[in-house]
Amino acid sequence: MSSNITYNELVIKFANVNGSGSASANTFCAKSLYRMGIPISAKNIFPSNIQGLPTWYEITISESEKLARKEKVDVMVAMNAQTYASDIDEVASGGTFIYDNSIQRKFDRDDIRVIGIPIAKLCAAEYTDQRQRQLFKNIAYLGSLSLLIGIDIDVIEKLLSDQFKGKQNLFDANIKALTIGRKYVADNIEYPLDKQVRKCNRNANKIMINGNEAAALGALYGGATVASWYPITPSTSLVEAFEKHANKLRKDKDGNINAAVIQAEDELSSVGMAIGANWNGSRAFTSTSGPGVSLMGEFLGLAYFAEIPLVLFNIQRGGPSTGMPTRTQQSDILTCAYASHGDTKHILLLPSDPNECFEFGYKAFDYAEKFQTPIMVLSDLDIGMNDWVVDQFKWDDNYSHDRGKLVTSEDIEKLKSFARYRDVDGDGIPYRTIPATHPDYGSYFTRGTSHTDTGGYTENGMIHAEMLDRITKKFDTAKEFLPHPIINLNSPKSKIGIINFGSTNVALNDAMQDLTRNGIGINHLRIRAFPFSKSVVDFINDHEFVFVLEQNRDAQMKKLLISEEDLDTNKLISILNYDGMPLTANFIVNNITEIISNNKNIKAANSPPIKIV
Repeated sequence: MSSNITYNELVIKFANVNGSGSASANTFCAKSLYRMGIPISAKNIFPSNIQGLPTWYEITISESEKLARKEKVDVMVAMNAQTYASDIDEVASGGTFIYDNSIQRKFDRDDIRVIGIPIAKLCAAEYTDQRQRQLFKNIAYLGSLSLLIGIDIDVIEKLLSDQFKGKQNLFDANIKALTIGRKYVADNIEYPLDKQVRKCNRNANKIMINGNEAAALGALYGGATVASWYPITPSTSLVEAFEKHANKLRKDKDGNINAAVIQAEDELSSVGMAIGANWNGSRAFTSTSGPGVSLMGEFLGLAYFAEIPLVLFNIQRGGPSTGMPTRTQQSDILTCAYASHGDTKHILLLPSDPNECFEFGYKAFDYAEKFQTPIMVLSDLDIGMNDWVVDQFKWDDNYSHDRGKLVTSEDIEKLKSFARYRDVDGDGIPYRTIPATHPDYGSYFTRGTSHTDTGGYTENGMIHAEMLDRITKKFDTAKEFLPHPIINLNSPKSKIGIINFGSTNVALNDAMQDLTRNGIGINHLRIRAFPFSKSVVDFINDHEFVFVLEQNRDAQMKKLLISEEDLDTNKLISILNYDGMPLTANFIVNNITEIISNNKNIKAANSPPIKIV
């Protein structure tokens, strides 16, 4: 046992076989660490098949809150012989490789500690049922790990008690498996390791949740009563979470559920149902990923041109085509910004974590009705399906939903006229009604063809152009109302900036600290919505060079900035990652350092002077 112990700063990775039941044990580990008050970030790296292929679960533990994914791990719990060779390569020098030595193996690393625990043999001796042997093997290795790194056993037991409340047999069986692993370590292995965990109080007022569940709660608080969808990874769990919460919270005084969740036959049908429900006065949404957005294109154009509110959650994954269904990317930016044919342009919201998934989740419905247009919330697999520890969600019980320019029968009586697509106020946004609001003016044609301001059919090209111009004005009006960017002037004298959006924020925050230590001063802006506010353009104009960080091959955000804001292409420099894995701070630091070192003009724009180490 080392006398030089480091606490609450390590990365643990579990290597398993998909479909073996390991996900529950690995999640128990993450939740136990969270309940101990330690800041963590958990990443589930899984294949797109049902079972049999390798899967990994990675927990970054950092009391200093440097929670981006790391390129090396401190403790590898390897339970899949198929991946031993690659798993042991991921262990940092001085780290620990724990494996199932029911069958002995030899490893060539002499700079790490290798610990063999005969998990399979231990479970075979205790359980006769093959399935039980497989399932409880996972809890047994959690027991071993808990003693090796100091996870509080009382916390694990309380977690299991909560999980199996009212199921005493299951609780007892899991405690038995936990004890098997702990006893073997106590009797046979020198412990603890030199990287340990211990209780701290950094998670007060924080919750552990994934982005899909957060977005579902946001939709519920946003007044949504209809969800139509077609299953697709990684968005399926969003609608499942909405249904779960709606069954509890969307009940009237008689106990009837005031919500509809409809699984359509395909993505085109699902978005059509959502558009129809919104047209009829409900707040409705659909949830999908990139391939689904592609199929929804025609209906998105209809909602845009007929000016029908719609909320679409796009949980982005690796593409193109089927691509990497269980990996993360930010590769739908251009697809969503200009979805459908013809002159279309859509409002995008870009959350960076589950907290913003909740916030943007309910605000999206207000924006949709305020601007009478589709609103797309672009999350990704990393945010959507992985567990994050974030501040508790904030909600004001006095919050009033904004239904936009929705006129009642009484309003129409006062007006004595109603033109559905007329710009009365000069902001591009017309007034609307819910069908059948008024016997004379409550009904109107909703057309996907060219139409006059009263909704009548026309093939007059001038009228069509005027309608497109008005809709563009509405899009410009939205800029001041959408979430503003977050700006951090870390080095006010520096003429170098960096722009990012979405889930890259965790890695960038860690990288900014390392860059500062290296003498590289960079100011930071995080985009949270499209169309871009004036402050985004001002930030770019105030700097000589601006890095644009994104997770796609084609620099889609950079292209969108250039095309929409007529920017100097020479001052925007791409940093691109598209391997499907969440970004690491090291990737960002290495790329920025190399670019600056090789460009004397960028180097001159830095303040303070660069001292690259």
